[in-house]
Amino acid sequence: MKDVHDVIVRPVLTEKALEGVDAKRYVFEVPVTANKFEIKSAIEEVFKEDGVKVAKVNTTRTLGKLRRRGRTQGRTPEVKKAYVTLKEDSKPIKFFDGMGL
Repeated sequence: MKDVHDVIVRPVLTEKALEGVDAKRYVFEVPVTANKFEIKSAIEEVFKEDGVKVAKVNTTRTLGKLRRRGRTQGRTPEVKKAYVTLKEDSKPIKFFDGMGL
């Protein structure tokens, strides 16, 4: 089993991601190999002191863009995001409190 801190890379703190905080919907960057069950258990384990219960997890995977420098070409890294929705009776994540809302 992976360590829970290896499953959650970082929170995504963009304007669009912070719009869902009021509805208990949070966005995290995760490794491309992580699945929904690992993400759900990692979120509940990391934020168990806050009393967080995950209702559902949606994921998106964005391929890297093609970049060229003269004759050579390469790609930017792939990114996978997890949209985590908490249950109604769950407490919100304290980390996101006061993030410009």
